[in-house]
Amino acid sequence: MKVQVPAQSENGARVLKFTPRTLSTAPTRHGGAHPDTDTGRPAGHAKHRHGSDQDDFRHRMLTNLAAFVFTAVLTAAGIWLATSIAELRQTQDCVLAGHRNCAPLIPSRGGPV
Repeated sequence: MKVQVPAQSENGARVLKFTPRTLSTAPTRHGGAHPDTDTGRPAGHAKHRHGSDQDDFRHRMLTNLAAFVFTAVLTAAGIWLATSIAELRQTQDCVLAGHRNCAPLIPSRGGPV
């Protein structure tokens, strides 16, 4: 491999040229984790080999359900708050314009009292 000398510019900054790695020049892993022969995973991941996937799946689905319910409640509260503010603004605009009887009338189900 050639040794590359960094180019010097006029202001003292250096520009380094990088060449993309190929499979032949990629660094190899040297460390304590050797891949298993069965799965190709590092040796420290034995818990993922035998049957604990279903427990993780159940927990993940319950977490997803709780997140969905929380998001739905938060969305419903936001929509309710937005409509309440819009109705209040309409009533306030009516009062500030000098109109009378700005409050909405709610019809009752019974007959005349």
